[in-house]
Amino acid sequence: MTAVQPQLPTEDAVEAGTTATTAVRGRSRVPWRFLAGRATFYLVTLWAAVTINFVLPRMMKGDAVSQYLSRNRNVSPEAADALRSLLGLDTDKTLVQQYVDYWALLLRGDLGVSLLHGLRPVTEVISQALPWTVGLVGFATVVSFAVGTIGGAVVGWRRGSRLDALIPVTTFLATIPYFWLGLLGIALFSVNLGWFPIGKAYGVGMRPEWSAEFVGQVIHHGTLPAVTIVIASLGGWMLGMRNMMLTVLDEDYVTVAQAKGLPSSRVLWRYAARNAVLPQIQSFALSIGFIVGGTIVMEMVFSYPGVGKLLLDATNAKDYALMQGVFLVITLSVLVANILADVAYAFLDPRTRQTEA
Repeated sequence: MTAVQPQLPTEDAVEAGTTATTAVRGRSRVPWRFLAGRATFYLVTLWAAVTINFVLPRMMKGDAVSQYLSRNRNVSPEAADALRSLLGLDTDKTLVQQYVDYWALLLRGDLGVSLLHGLRPVTEVISQALPWTVGLVGFATVVSFAVGTIGGAVVGWRRGSRLDALIPVTTFLATIPYFWLGLLGIALFSVNLGWFPIGKAYGVGMRPEWSAEFVGQVIHHGTLPAVTIVIASLGGWMLGMRNMMLTVLDEDYVTVAQAKGLPSSRVLWRYAARNAVLPQIQSFALSIGFIVGGTIVMEMVFSYPGVGKLLLDATNAKDYALMQGVFLVITLSVLVANILADVAYAFLDPRTRQTEA
């Protein structure tokens, strides 16, 4: 007599989303091979970025000391040689020796000193500009991504309705050069209406401190550039999400979920939007990574003391140490953002975990 095998519990494919390819919940395994491959990829990427970061400034004409000497004629040749040695530009050393020294300093957390800022440590100069950029551009990027993604999902879900008019409007605003939007905002809301300051991060005479008055001034000064960034980037997020929603809504699992009588809101956010947002994750990760680099045009238009303006000033002055420090921070931020995007992608799409395992 043949023994009847007990039936293992199964799960509904629709309830599990689009990724319930197996009916049995097996024991999850740690994808060590995948983790090792990704770690190797990011380490090689970091090495290549640091190497390019070292080589590119030295391919430019002149150096920071030459720029400094052109502005200060009373510096002796001995002092100029001492400055070159301090900045790692000693002509007595070969490029390979400078590269080895650069890595040795880098591993100790020493990014050198900035000649443009009176021989202050590069880490100190960047740490003062970084919070302004992350606070303003980071907040604006997150808001534009959230509003654009949610709005695009709703517009795609209600395709053919009046909400479709939002797509050409936001896309048109996204095609306008950012600096032009910034100048229009300054002319209208700062010069004519006087609602917002023309520029800077806070009022003249204020000192950075944790007080209600200072925080209020920071918010007041940052509102106009933040709104400008949101308007300029909203169209891309909304259009991308709307197009992905149109593709996802034709999938069988959405039809099955609707046929089972699930609430429309659940079908929209649990099934359609959850899968449509996946391509947006990588783009958002890159945007988050490049937040650290700031928006150079925005910081120039609004005279904002962020990393973008700092990088522009360092490039004009050929301040190698400061340029390399800013590029390194941007590179690390992009790599970390991509790592977080991989984790988020695997969390939102279980098929990734199944394939990797």
